[in-house]
Amino acid sequence: MPCERKPMRYGHSEGHTEVCFDHSGRFLVTGGNDGDVRIWEGLDDDDPKFITVGDKVYSLALKNGKLVTASSNNTVQIHTFPGGDPDGILTRFTTNATHVTFNSSGSRVAAGSSDFMVKVVEVSDSSQQKTLRGHEAPVLSVTFDPKDDFLASASCDGSVVVWSIEDQSQLIRWPLLQKTNDVSNAKSLCRLAWQPVGAKLLAVPVETKVHLYERGSWDHVSTLSDDLQTQLINVVAWSPCGRFLAAGGVGGSLTVWDVNSKLCVERQKHEKGHTVCSLAWSPSGSQVAYTDTEGRLGLLDGLSTSSSSSSSSKPSKKAAETYDDLFDDDDDRLMDEGLSEHNSPVKKPVAVDDDEDDDLMPATGRPRNRGAILDDELSLDAGSLKLGRDKFGGDEDGDDASSAVMAAAPPPGPLRPVYEGPLPTPPQKAFQPGSTPAHLTHRFMMWNSVGIARGYNDDQDNAIDVEFHDTAVHHAMHLANSLGHTMADLSQEAVLLACPGTEELASKLQCLHFSSWDTNKDWMVDLPAGEEARALCLGGGWAAVATSALMLRLFSVGGVQREVFSLQGNVVCMAGHGEQLLIVYHRAPGFDGDQALGVQLLQLGPRKSQLIRGEALPLSRRAHLTWLGFTAEGTPCYVDSEGSVRMLNRSLGNTWTPVCNTGETCKSRSDHYWVVGVHENPQQLRCIPCKGSRYPPTLPRPAVAILPFKLPMCQTSTEKGLMEEQFWRSVLFENHFGFLSSSGYEVDEEAQTRSQKEQQELLMKMFALSCKLEREFRCVELAELMTHNAVTLAIRYASRSRRMGLAQRLSEVALEKANRLREEEPEEEAEHAARRASGYEVTGGRQGNRPNHKEQVEQVEQVEQVQGPQEEEEPETRECVNPFAKEATSPVVPSLTPLGKSGRANPFKVSSSSSSSSAAQPRGTNILDNMASGRKSSPLAGSAGKASKGPVLKPLPPRPRSKTQSTLLQMTSSKKKTQEITQKQPEAPPPASPADSGDNDRPKTGFQLWLEENRKSISADHPELEETEVIKEAMGRFRTLSAEERLSWTERAKSQTGDAADLKKRKRGGGGGDEEGAAGGDDEHGPVEADENSAKKKRSLDPSAKLSAFAFNKN
Repeated sequence: MPCERKPMRYGHSEGHTEVCFDHSGRFLVTGGNDGDVRIWEGLDDDDPKFITVGDKVYSLALKNGKLVTASSNNTVQIHTFPGGDPDGILTRFTTNATHVTFNSSGSRVAAGSSDFMVKVVEVSDSSQQKTLRGHEAPVLSVTFDPKDDFLASASCDGSVVVWSIEDQSQLIRWPLLQKTNDVSNAKSLCRLAWQPVGAKLLAVPVETKVHLYERGSWDHVSTLSDDLQTQLINVVAWSPCGRFLAAGGVGGSLTVWDVNSKLCVERQKHEKGHTVCSLAWSPSGSQVAYTDTEGRLGLLDGLSTSSSSSSSSKPSKKAAETYDDLFDDDDDRLMDEGLSEHNSPVKKPVAVDDDEDDDLMPATGRPRNRGAILDDELSLDAGSLKLGRDKFGGDEDGDDASSAVMAAAPPPGPLRPVYEGPLPTPPQKAFQPGSTPAHLTHRFMMWNSVGIARGYNDDQDNAIDVEFHDTAVHHAMHLANSLGHTMADLSQEAVLLACPGTEELASKLQCLHFSSWDTNKDWMVDLPAGEEARALCLGGGWAAVATSALMLRLFSVGGVQREVFSLQGNVVCMAGHGEQLLIVYHRAPGFDGDQALGVQLLQLGPRKSQLIRGEALPLSRRAHLTWLGFTAEGTPCYVDSEGSVRMLNRSLGNTWTPVCNTGETCKSRSDHYWVVGVHENPQQLRCIPCKGSRYPPTLPRPAVAILPFKLPMCQTSTEKGLMEEQFWRSVLFENHFGFLSSSGYEVDEEAQTRSQKEQQELLMKMFALSCKLEREFRCVELAELMTHNAVTLAIRYASRSRRMGLAQRLSEVALEKANRLREEEPEEEAEHAARRASGYEVTGGRQGNRPNHKEQVEQVEQVEQVQGPQEEEEPETRECVNPFAKEATSPVVPSLTPLGKSGRANPFKVSSSSSSSSAAQPRGTNILDNMASGRKSSPLAGSAGKASKGPVLKPLPPRPRSKTQSTLLQMTSSKKKTQEITQKQPEAPPPASPADSGDNDRPKTGFQLWLEENRKSISADHPELEETEVIKEAMGRFRTLSAEERLSWTERAKSQTGDAADLKKRKRGGGGGDEEGAAGGDDEHGPVEADENSAKKKRSLDPSAKLSAFAFNKN
């Protein structure tokens, strides 16, 4: 029974779909989840007539010009056919009907429902109804006895029942199925079928087999099975002659049995492995139509059942010779005949998957079936011989037919190896991101963050309309599409179009450069012969087109040809943003439903580079790519058919991180989101909801929805999991600030500061939660992620919580971070100098909001200068001392400084006015106040007024705010208190402006001194380098120096600056003559106070004493 499997096409939205033929076989009628019934004049009909019958169509039947449908409004309706006019409601149920069918004459309709009832209704008079009650769950299917005496039904209660229609009673009940509570949860629809000719057999699909029951006796007389049928059978249908039975399975299998011989005569496979949910034979018996759960329609053509129906005729020699002619090519033809693409033998071993099966070829050079299973050299068994007799000679002259078959059989020999592994996946075709399919007459050719390009190709017009979201970019345009452009892209500079080639014309690339100051704004180029444009994109001043010859051609936006290079595989799509070009292509054949895609990311600026070198592009299981692009900030991202949105994580080695799953937001499986743009600041996924489809219509203009991002973290329903997800999402979406800054773009410093502040607050909240749960090791892990200032707050929190061991470990973490800041100082100075040399300076309040690493490094150096002799005498004590602990015996009152000087905070400074702990103490109020209630504000206000008196130490006393209040996490309350202090000191000098405290007033660092002495040698080695590049080259050389050499340069820089430490103390500690007086003396007292501090350091050698000073009075 050779047949051809036609390519499937979309007929309805995703969901259950039904199909049937009309009595002439001219029309195919389908109903689907979108509520429409479509009437097709063949599978190639691009404009089928449709009838809207409700929100959903669960089942349909056609007979004698009457179309009966079971829709979602709990009714069974009648429409005329093919006119489609409503002809009334046949019957109603309390819930939706699940299956309807006509009897053989078309006078009755049987309908099963989810309310457990089956109704038999007269078509001519709907008031004459019979109700069959007895099922205990929703009804799956119903079928009439051809003689109209009985009716069989299957139900979710696991039973198949045969009813007497006249008596409305059950004749027999078979418990054959698995029980479920609803049709949607049933593993199989169990669509029953009664043999049309003779009415002898009832076919019941049971798991992977079909049971045949005899009418009248109701005995189980036979079972149809197949060794390759491994998944459940969903639906069965008899051929019009009653000899062949077709079955569709859950895994997409299509099988045809000869009921007389009990042999499988045809096997086919759904091209994508989706569940077959409906089957229908054409009246001629030469075609089988089928539909799947994705709303698609397929057809098996060329089923030769007519010859088999005449098997009772006398065979002739001509028939035998025709059969022998099948094997005249060579002796192997019998075996290879079953392995061809479209022709199958009488006993075909396996299904043919799809049109791409030509990839696998046997040794003979003919295409073969990949899953063929040949048990042994006698694979042509007695069943096949019997089938040959039945088909070509019958039983009357069986010897002749048998001898003909045996003569044609090849001599036994060694069998060829057969591939039985996973099947190759059809490669995804190239597409334009942001476009709808090209076969639509009205479609979106491009929808991106710049604008929309619509294509119209109908009888009235063939044109392209372009409109921009911001009309300041350009006004809307109407372009005649005389060349038949099918691809488009939009940017702030141009519109890029491409059309496929024909036999007479080459494939063309056309660009409308509307931002040009020239009067000639458009240009066109013909691609070489044999090359077709497959994908295109626009960037900042350039255009790119990928062709069918595995070439990528770059053009300037003005039409100048630029670089040309080869691609590693067939292109799938491309995207451009600024100087970045993102290419996705097929890197290898995919298997088992997966696509094997590769990705390249190129930088096309002055310094061209390849950032991603053809790594695999991660996709969801059995998914394909649906959108590719960049965020508005320039981060590559893409979306697959499962709704998973992934974004490039530059900070983790250019890996791809899932940031959203649109499928979790859809209300129905048939709903989808069509992505049009991604933004990182604010975090927004802009997309169009598509109800019942994957693409939006052009009219009316669809509305754009905004979806939030969510990383797929574990246990996000808990407080810990929620904060972890928020933290890492904030870290991921902050990466673009560093990329933009390194690329020379101006960044939003306020947004970056807010992001960093949010991260530190989340870390502190997780730290507090871990302390509450007594997870101290986890607390230290969280401290590793914090900034230096946040670690200080964590130490205070741990001390207040009486966790001294944890506070000690956190102090070690703080020291490590301080050392790390000191090592990074030369690099930051070089980068800062490079920015100044290139004329680029970051603006936006960076000095006051971000953590000032350079100041902290200077502060650490001051601590080392003061504590230098002590380190030599007591090295072991220096390693374990806690620099953040309060000196309980300090008799000195901390000085109050204006807010203008708070930007020069030094948590490590050892001065006459305060100890190191008093400088660090007010930091604990910022985040802790934000986490807890505002009850701490009143004691703080009271303590500010008592700053001039001697300290009275009590357990956990609130301290006055000092000049160290301006940190990364500064809160509103700290600003108010400092303003009160400023008002009490009107004689203080005004705050220094940023220009006064700029880089020119600071002492030179070791790197700057090294650069001055080595600049000439670097310029001599590389005379072509600019100032910025010279500094970068110097940075690289300075990093190669040993730690001792770098430290020596740092010491030399300090020695050249004179008494830099004393100057910094006067500037930052005193802030003026009045402040020095308030501190308790002038410059002459400095050495005495330093000696006092040194003595205090020696007395306080016990770390636990220092840690306990946070909470207890040592006096």
